[in-house]
Amino acid sequence: MDRIAESFWRLEETPFAGGVFSPEDMLLSLLLAFVLGQVLAWVYYFTHSGLSYSRSFVQALILITVVVAMVMGVIGTSIVIAVGLMGALAIIRFRNIIKDTRDIAFIFCALVIGMATGFHRYTTAIMGTAILSLIVLYMYVTGFGTHEPHNGFLRFTLRGHIDPKHPIPGILKRFCGNFTLISSQESGFGSPAVEYAYQLMIRNAAKNELMLSELKKVEGIENISLTMQEQLLEV
Repeated sequence: MDRIAESFWRLEETPFAGGVFSPEDMLLSLLLAFVLGQVLAWVYYFTHSGLSYSRSFVQALILITVVVAMVMGVIGTSIVIAVGLMGALAIIRFRNIIKDTRDIAFIFCALVIGMATGFHRYTTAIMGTAILSLIVLYMYVTGFGTHEPHNGFLRFTLRGHIDPKHPIPGILKRFCGNFTLISSQESGFGSPAVEYAYQLMIRNAAKNELMLSELKKVEGIENISLTMQEQLLEV
């Protein structure tokens, strides 16, 4: 156990004290950053779900890790270089909008891993990448955070108004734990059609098709559209 602890300490020890990295140290940092960036990118690739997948984002995770490691090597212990680098980076304007909060977390992970490898904190970088990867895989396999029942938005056009005895509220009660009328707007131009919008708390999303088929049987209903909240968040 003492030998293992000593090996980890040597691996974690920063190889300079006020000096600069040797070419061998810098090469090792960049190669390790590349390997760990690959691990992070593969974990993101295998666990990604939704419609917002981007090949360039996956590649950017690797590049960010390597670039940050190189930046840490350039800075070293020089405060002057660090301030100058901050001023240079402040000129850059990043206009790419990241919609998914999970993507921001992966970017932050890539930054931290790059910083750890750049300062030769190899044990921290390797163990941190392994633990983060296991956490992400755990949440992916278990579906952690999935919310039940499902939220959805139902829109349709109906000729006439919905009264308490209308069949539509009865159909919604069968399939939804709760439903709320958001808006009802007349089409205008002398048309009797009214556009309705409902927010639904669906008990079982697998029965959405059955619910829609029941609604289509109602006389005078047209343009039925059901959008799940999960789909809106993925777009």
